[in-house]
Amino acid sequence: MKKFDIRKIRVRKVSVDELDDRMLLINLYMTQALTLIIGLIWVLFQRQNIIHLFHIPQNLQFVWWGLGLAGAVVAVDLLISRWVPEEAGDDGGVNDRIFRLRPVWHIAVISFVVAVCEELLFRGAIQHSIGAYWTSIVFAAIHVRYLKHWIPTGLVFSISYGLGWIYNMTDTLWAPIIAHFMIDFIMGLIIRFRREQE
Repeated sequence: MKKFDIRKIRVRKVSVDELDDRMLLINLYMTQALTLIIGLIWVLFQRQNIIHLFHIPQNLQFVWWGLGLAGAVVAVDLLISRWVPEEAGDDGGVNDRIFRLRPVWHIAVISFVVAVCEELLFRGAIQHSIGAYWTSIVFAAIHVRYLKHWIPTGLVFSISYGLGWIYNMTDTLWAPIIAHFMIDFIMGLIIRFRREQE
């Protein structure tokens, strides 16, 4: 039997164009599963109550916080995209590849999975440890594909800070989950139907 040699493993950078659709989706869902697992472990180490984190308050005001932030983010993003050249917001084509050919139901599923997994980790666990500002820096750094350009990096930081702020204001993870879901879902639909018209 041949002996495994770890030194023979080679890592190379792969562009999004080199991935087929199936591999892109596997990568997306595996990344979110890892995010969820890390978030759950972190929350448990902090001795937080996971049931309390996902408890839906009686007062539904958190829904308006989430929808309000999502509306503001989408409006700002649409204004920026109207006057800023497309290459200034380039993410390497990742969002386009993820959303452009998906049916609406799948855009909704992706948006929901990403919202729940990322908000559990970033708002539920990391923000609990280091606060909204530093969490937003980590959140922006994790979204590596935006770091080439300052406009999307600034937007991702601002969105994350807004998500952290509404989490603090409502004391429920559902407010940032709703906002995150709506932002991703609406932007996914815009990509999907804009590409269809072209």
